Amino acid sequence: MTNEQEIQRIQTLRAELNRHNHNYYVLNAPEISDRDFDMLLKELETLEEKHPEMFDPMSPTQRVGSDLLAGFKQVEHIHPMLSLSNTYSIDDVDLWFNRVREGLGGESFCVVGEMKYDGTSISLIYEHGRLVRAVTRGDGERGDVVTENIKTIRSIPLQLQGSGWPEMFEIRGEILLPWEAFNRLNSEREFNEEPLFANPRNAASGTLKTLNSREVARRGLDAYFYYLLGPELPYDNHFDNMMAARSWGFKVSDIMTRLNSLEEVDNFINHWDTERRALPVATDGLVFKVNSLLQQLNLGYTAKSPRWAIAYKFPAERALTPLKFVSFEVGRMGIVTPVANLEPVLLSGTIVKRASLHNEDIIKALDIHEGDMLYVEKGGEIIPKITGVNTARRQPGARPVEFVSHCPACGTPLIRIEGEASWQCPNKFGCPPQIAGRVEHFVGRKMMNIDGIGEESAQQLYDLGLVRNIADLYDLTSDQLQRIGGFGPKTAQKVLESLEDSKKVPYDRVIYALSIPFVGDTVAKKVAKAFPDIDRLMSASAVELASTPDIGPRIADSIIEYFANPINREVVARLRAAGLQMSMPEQNDEDSTDLLGGKSFVISGVFALHSRDEYKALIEKNGGKNVGSISKKTDYVLAGDNMGPAKREKAASLGIPIIDENQFLAMIQQG
Repeated sequence: MTNEQEIQRIQTLRAELNRHNHNYYVLNAPEISDRDFDMLLKELETLEEKHPEMFDPMSPTQRVGSDLLAGFKQVEHIHPMLSLSNTYSIDDVDLWFNRVREGLGGESFCVVGEMKYDGTSISLIYEHGRLVRAVTRGDGERGDVVTENIKTIRSIPLQLQGSGWPEMFEIRGEILLPWEAFNRLNSEREFNEEPLFANPRNAASGTLKTLNSREVARRGLDAYFYYLLGPELPYDNHFDNMMAARSWGFKVSDIMTRLNSLEEVDNFINHWDTERRALPVATDGLVFKVNSLLQQLNLGYTAKSPRWAIAYKFPAERALTPLKFVSFEVGRMGIVTPVANLEPVLLSGTIVKRASLHNEDIIKALDIHEGDMLYVEKGGEIIPKITGVNTARRQPGARPVEFVSHCPACGTPLIRIEGEASWQCPNKFGCPPQIAGRVEHFVGRKMMNIDGIGEESAQQLYDLGLVRNIADLYDLTSDQLQRIGGFGPKTAQKVLESLEDSKKVPYDRVIYALSIPFVGDTVAKKVAKAFPDIDRLMSASAVELASTPDIGPRIADSIIEYFANPINREVVARLRAAGLQMSMPEQNDEDSTDLLGGKSFVISGVFALHSRDEYKALIEKNGGKNVGSISKKTDYVLAGDNMGPAKREKAASLGIPIIDENQFLAMIQQG
């Protein structure tokens, strides 16, 4: 192609990729495969590298984010982002409706009912069809500029599609973390003994303010939009303006409905009070707005909120139940967590018996006494949360619950890390639950993937005196394993075979399995890439570590402290002697192919010819992708023996091909 043709191709590719992004992330109706999309994106990247003069910060190639952002600057909103008046009562909504009728002198009006999404508010400014600025709500007058992070959200258009948009306008919406992404993120944090996000709103807000837009891109935020502002809007009413915004590429909820009577408003509330639980994102209420922009102007504002809108908040489902006792539990990192053990109570469809109290400060803030009647809610309708105490029903003479001063497992005096709310047991190598917890972590599927050992068996191995650190696992014999309750010769042999297979687990997963504080699976991959063998990692300086992408001073200090301990170094030496992978394999690009280019695979079952990890490596080596769960975006399920029936049924329902080992190996044969 000539230079002119290449430049034209860049513009064509950008428009085409923007359209495919919208089809996939907003309409949920992709027209091309992931592989074809990736090939178009790669072509655009190549052409943009060849033509740096064509750089565009709104290009589809810029959605992955960068490793580091400077601190957020603040700007004033063009129009203040006021709060809506709230109510938990349908009667109050009816009163608002009647006040609107009076305020309009009895003239007819239409109300738009829409979902109140439980996320973090955002204001986007577009000029000439392009995103120019994204600002958080802040204090309503000023907010933080988070444009780079917003660009990573695939459902937000960077360049508008269609036609008819104003030269300049503002659109407001809610940034959300869908339930699926929220559950995945909290599972990761729980596994790494990091504080859980209480609900998707907190997770979305925290993610949006992360100074690493690559991490923002990884977490999977979404966005819904609900209000358009500007001097030259296409229509004189709210509903039609939002339908126009939808045609320009914005995600506007199908729930948005025109309501012409008080009866329709009440029916809308009653319907969504239950149906909202099936939505893929968190909600906390409904919003009602007068549809006509002229009528909105005539109704005006109070000092704090518009008179033409009201928010109806769904009442949180909560229950009152007695506290039986508070237990104090020790994790593998030594953090002591208080847990309220409750009389069982039904809440949001499940029986709740326990709820974390997180730390001493929360116990004091709630002023919990022994035997108190506690209010418990489901945070985000998932995580049980203690929200209050019914002090009127407190027993005379009940004593306040006090945090323990010594480890409940080993008796060691607890320490409180400066600047943190948690108390910690410092007896890392003599505290039973810490040792058993590290063993349980080490054998986990995402670490060394050792079948047959779980929470109970890890504790039994410690109690029997067979395992005092993770290296002891590789000295176990069949006779020793059969001392564990429920273990026979076959189970013991399975564990020994799995231990042998774990010696093939890649180096980055070995680092993750070591239980280095603050080193999760993502950080472990980055550490392994920067320090491709264990000796280089153990001798790395704080400066070298902190200069690694996504490795700040806190993580660097933790790694240095871990390897400075002679006990940890001895464990590493024994693991090396046992045959574990302590370095990255040498790359041989000549062996790589694109035979599986862009195809997504889910691996399930037990295999005879290769291990699961070997199949994962073969998939990546031949250009494919490994994914953890079956969805409509999965191309193949590679199935061995004992594939779960649920996975098989889901694959069949979605029409996803299920292939065996021989079929897969035939796919990657050359010649």
